[in-house]
Amino acid sequence: MPYVDGFLLAVPKANLERYKDMARLAGTVWMEHGALTYVECTADDVPYGELTSFPRAVQAKEDEIVIFSWITYESRARRDEINAKVMVDPRFANDEWKQVFDGKRMIYGGFQSFLTL
Repeated sequence: MPYVDGFLLAVPKANLERYKDMARLAGTVWMEHGALTYVECTADDVPYGELTSFPRAVQAKEDEIVIFSWITYESRARRDEINAKVMVDPRFANDEWKQVFDGKRMIYGGFQSFLTL
């Protein structure tokens, strides 16, 4: 079963195209280093819930769009190896992402798969 890194973040709508460019580069880098899949999604049907919701989770503002993404790997050990390579990849040498979205509101984590149909 694949190991999954999941991400949830808010991107200002004005920066969406810049974010998509960054995501394309990130996907290329992760895949070159061995990730199985790399997926980025923009929110389409995510109402602002009264208690919990995707927009609430990242404190999305009216002028922001929620991004949901994930990367899959063969295993957690393989994920750790790949991420170590990604973090020193020269294509990520700049901190441009800091100008595109607020990383403090990004939620991320690793998950062990238990069911794939």
